[in-house]
Amino acid sequence: MDELDLRILGALTERPDASVKALAAVLGTPASTCAFRLRNLRARGVISAPRLRIEPAAVGAPVQAIIRVRLGTHNKPGVESLFDALTETPGVLQVFHIAGADDFLVHIAVADAGALRDIVLERITVHEVVRATETQLVFELREGVGVLPRS
Repeated sequence: MDELDLRILGALTERPDASVKALAAVLGTPASTCAFRLRNLRARGVISAPRLRIEPAAVGAPVQAIIRVRLGTHNKPGVESLFDALTETPGVLQVFHIAGADDFLVHIAVADAGALRDIVLERITVHEVVRATETQLVFELREGVGVLPRS
């Protein structure tokens, strides 16, 4: 990773939808160089495919929460089964398998408190490996700066 790669990543952070031509103009490099570097960054797994980001409240899911999940038993098949089930649950935005007192953090967006309760009771606590859950409402969410400083 050299300075130009880092500059390309920084420019993409600011404008992820920018065309190669626009990126090249901002960076002061030929479009062919920029295109080659982008292909290389993608091939090396530095950049993954862009994802569509949908505002949950705009599609009827204004209530966000973090559900802390603690396991009673830790066997690989049980953990993997729960992890898969959590990521496939409608309303789940992210699932973190973590170390510490809790084993999973589940970030969800739902329509209301009833839908939140249903996810906990019908999708999480039904798994044999789950010992306890704790739900925390999200009042506000802000994006962090990320791994590269913004210009």
